Amino acid sequence: MSLNLILMGLPGAGKGTQAEYIVKKYPVPHISTGDMFRAAIAGKTALGLKAKEFTDKGNLVPDEVTNGIVKERLSKDDTEDGYLLDGYPRTLEQADALEKMTKELGKELNAVLYIDVDPSVLTKRLTARYICKNCGATYNKLYHNPKVEGTCDVCGGHEFYQRADDKPEAVQNRLKVNTKMNTPLISYYKQRNLLYDVDGDRAITEVWKDVDKILGSL
Repeated sequence: MSLNLILMGLPGAGKGTQAEYIVKKYPVPHISTGDMFRAAIAGKTALGLKAKEFTDKGNLVPDEVTNGIVKERLSKDDTEDGYLLDGYPRTLEQADALEKMTKELGKELNAVLYIDVDPSVLTKRLTARYICKNCGATYNKLYHNPKVEGTCDVCGGHEFYQRADDKPEAVQNRLKVNTKMNTPLISYYKQRNLLYDVDGDRAITEVWKDVDKILGSL
């Protein structure tokens, strides 16, 4: 049976790390919205060019274009054994469109994994991030500092900075926006018995054990 998955979670919940573990063990492509758009635009597909018109102006790409690009991507051969969607759907309209297209393609969802971490924990995690000014290596005051204090492990630089969107007010706003967006989707997939809630406030390997167990049971 193929593994057709969505990975959800607030910023900083550890989705990227779990996605890496999933695709390492299971033969499914990790499909993120950003990658999909970039590939469609680079490939100059009709929908890619349409999306480019919006992104060039800094506007949001409308649902029908986004849904079309997702359908194009899910029609490719490398999704025969499954896929891992990340960053889509973002709205109930997109969730309905996904349900319709996956039925048409014969690639219906088996599971939606929600990496669940309390926003107050995520605020601490995200505001602890800092970056080497010279090479862009990322560190975290909570669990990943340079081996030698004040010296970048990668390039030996001594100057660090914090991204504007990692500052407390920006982080709280981002989490608020994402919570508002995720809440209806969580209910939507719960009603369809597809939602698996994974406690993300633990060591990465502990979270992965749970994720792996769920995928193994499918």
